[in-house]
Amino acid sequence: MTLIIDATPLVALGDPEEPTLEALLKTLQEEDGPLIVPAPVTAEVDYLLGQRFGAAARRAFLSDLAARRYDVACLEPADYPAIVTLDASYADLDLGLADCSIVLLAARYETRRLLSFDERHFRAVAPLQGGAFELLPADL
Repeated sequence: MTLIIDATPLVALGDPEEPTLEALLKTLQEEDGPLIVPAPVTAEVDYLLGQRFGAAARRAFLSDLAARRYDVACLEPADYPAIVTLDASYADLDLGLADCSIVLLAARYETRRLLSFDERHFRAVAPLQGGAFELLPADL
């Protein structure tokens, strides 16, 4: 099944001291469907890895993208009105572009499965297709 990936787990993969590293690696290794990273999330990960762990960690992530370890999903111009509406609907959460793109792309890929540590946002936000998000690795 398709898995949409947020920035925080990808940043955590760059930290050998990360307490959830084993669970993250297991989740990614056992996943048999597409691993989707929204394009806005890639910029966030690139920046955070560079700030926290330096250029080598940032380049390792870029190499993963170049090797197509993840499928990068882009937003279309027609998606931005939905992004604006979604962000306004959850104004108290201040979702921002990256999190809104995760919600929108989850609907596009017909999945509720997210790899994210952001329980504050994704437990509160309803998928566009209804139901609730399954947050990995927390919901394993």
